[in-house]
Amino acid sequence: MNVEELKLCIVGLGYVGLPLAVEFGKKRKTLGFDINQKRIEQLNKNIDCTLENSKEELCASTMLRFSSSCVDLKDCNCYIITVPTPIDEYNQPDLEPLKNACRFIGKYLEKGDLIIFESTVFPGCTEEVCVPILEEISNLKFNENFFCGYSPERINPGDKNHKLKDIKKVTSGSNKITADIVDQLYQQIIPAGTHKAESIKVAEAAKIIENTQRDINIALINELSMLFNRMNIDTEAVLKAAETKWNFNSYKPGLVGGHCISVDPYYLTYKANQIGFKTEMIIAGRKINDNFPQYIAAQLLKKLKEKNISLNSKILIMGVTFKENCPDIRNSKVRNLIDAINSFEGSSFEISIHDPWLSKSDFNYFRDTKIEINPKINYYDVLIIAVSHKEFKRMGSEKLKSFVKKNSIIYDLKYVLKAEESDIRL
Repeated sequence: MNVEELKLCIVGLGYVGLPLAVEFGKKRKTLGFDINQKRIEQLNKNIDCTLENSKEELCASTMLRFSSSCVDLKDCNCYIITVPTPIDEYNQPDLEPLKNACRFIGKYLEKGDLIIFESTVFPGCTEEVCVPILEEISNLKFNENFFCGYSPERINPGDKNHKLKDIKKVTSGSNKITADIVDQLYQQIIPAGTHKAESIKVAEAAKIIENTQRDINIALINELSMLFNRMNIDTEAVLKAAETKWNFNSYKPGLVGGHCISVDPYYLTYKANQIGFKTEMIIAGRKINDNFPQYIAAQLLKKLKEKNISLNSKILIMGVTFKENCPDIRNSKVRNLIDAINSFEGSSFEISIHDPWLSKSDFNYFRDTKIEINPKINYYDVLIIAVSHKEFKRMGSEKLKSFVKKNSIIYDLKYVLKAEESDIRL
């Protein structure tokens, strides 16, 4: 088989799968498949609820069609799997979505077919977990009757400056011929170019350390912000000074959520534990970032006592998605922050949230709070700026400060306000 003979099916049309399907659909016939019928109906109307692709972009992908019908899979011979890889309540990899995708696709595999995985996993997962399932369900032999590739996703949700085609793509295959085919396939849609890794394991490892490195770096800055707070030094001012050196890596303190940075390190430590290797730095970074909502809540409690503000006061939290300018709430640590605040002994806060990016379908995730479409003026005792959405920056300090009473607390987690305009900062 050569690259031109591939009949593509993108399995899973979320933040990763849809942009991929859209780009391929501009170049070649592509099937975008998802079991969520509602999602398919929206996409057929050129509506993307994740806001990753505009109506114009969807319309421009003239060779792309969407379906939730299994019948359509029979016409495909190359499946790109982009399902999520979350963690469970014990911070262990939850591979069920990936395993289910393998069981599902395994029923339709035929001789010569190619399966490419984009989901973030630990090194070895494709060949140790996915391949055996595909073999069992299909009754075909790996690297004889079907072949696999791995090309890790590098989507940055909400980032309009670094989109799929702008980011170099790492590719790999289960043998040399397959690796070449996978690389040639992605070259068709990635002007930024590709990097062909030596093996699937190398590609898996490269992806997972990208996010692990960011997690550790943010953990360092979070710990430094705690230290500087004790020393009564403004962290933002320190970072601005340090950033004047050309080789200083700039990170900001804050809540670390989402489906990548707060998840992927646990996949790596899981594999490390399997082979008897104890990770020190990775776990330390995760511990700092996982506990950061509790630290923020503790700082708030301290300030409430200083200003003699009641524990049944009114709190407005600005922003609840896991990052700015993005509707994604997966692993949003604002949820953890709300829980930490509500855990104060003797408290009965009235917590409200305002987030123009929050989808109505996600309102239930914050059911114990009031959803404020238009925050009240001179009403709240505490204002917490948790996410730096562009809408909040446009409001300006006077508008933001107008939401709180005279004796109040403004806690700026994202440096939206100037240092002198907030009562607490990171």
